[in-house]
Amino acid sequence: MARRTIDGAAGFAGLVGVTIGTSEWIAVDQAMIDAFGTTTRDEQWIHMDPERAANGPFGATVAHGFLVLSLIPGLASQTYEATGFGARVNYGLEKVRFPQALRAGESVRDTVSVAGVEEVATGVRVTFDHRIESTAGGRPVCVAQTVTLFTPASAR
Repeated sequence: MARRTIDGAAGFAGLVGVTIGTSEWIAVDQAMIDAFGTTTRDEQWIHMDPERAANGPFGATVAHGFLVLSLIPGLASQTYEATGFGARVNYGLEKVRFPQALRAGESVRDTVSVAGVEEVATGVRVTFDHRIESTAGGRPVCVAQTVTLFTPASAR
């Protein structure tokens, strides 16, 4: 998979409305779900008790929505490389939805597009659309808009 190289603010501005790439698949297994649940102290049985979850609403344990959301930076970084900037900083989220549960053992990938670009005093804010799909098919497991601040190359 080749990453797209995007050079500076003008490079992003020219890609508004364009899909810039799709990441590789990454497996979300029970060990990852358990580690996330322990770290965040969200140890609800639908995530961490396979025996009980087998009889629950999803027929298996499911990943935390925030676990799926937290995979976005790593998945998205497979799709593009931004040049002409200093740091890349998580600025926030605009919209997040989890239309379908992600069962333990399924894999996910991210399709990324540029939704907007805004030059600000501290750099360039880029809004990305993410569509996280699973190997189960059907609706995406997450759709989200993230906002990233790209700081000038000279910033410390």
